[in-house]
Amino acid sequence: MLPKLTLVLGGAASGKSALAESLITDTGAPRVYIATAQGFDTEMRAKIADHRTARGPDWHTIEAPLDLAPALGQTRVNQVVLLDCATLWLSNQILAERDIEAAQTELLDALNHTQARVVVVSNEVGKSGVPDNALARKFRNSQGRLNQGIARNADLVIAVMAGLPLVLKGKMP
Repeated sequence: MLPKLTLVLGGAASGKSALAESLITDTGAPRVYIATAQGFDTEMRAKIADHRTARGPDWHTIEAPLDLAPALGQTRVNQVVLLDCATLWLSNQILAERDIEAAQTELLDALNHTQARVVVVSNEVGKSGVPDNALARKFRNSQGRLNQGIARNADLVIAVMAGLPLVLKGKMP
């Protein structure tokens, strides 16, 4: 059985979202997709539409690019939630010039208090070099702290590379 909180980490295009979707689909429970992406350009709008079509009608989608706590608050105990992805959410927070520490604390609290089982997808950014500018360093450091906070509270943490899962914490269902 899928635990209360799962974190799926990986690099860009590693297969993390596909793995997260399959973990949720395999439960047979009602599915909720909390989307954090924003369609600022034609390519991103097309990508969002393609993902929604590929998921099909069995997913209830909540658009929440900035405020995840209220979105998680809408979920129910019998549902399984895919939050995709924490990285885009963090980027949205930084671009909106929000208090990152307060936003991360609010998200971690919401994940701990939601009634539903939740799978969070996030990018692992700690394997690259030191960025050459302050904004990129701020993002990298914030992403690392966010991933650590989610992983600390998660029952299951999975790293994905080349579509292959590696369990870092817990046990695959």
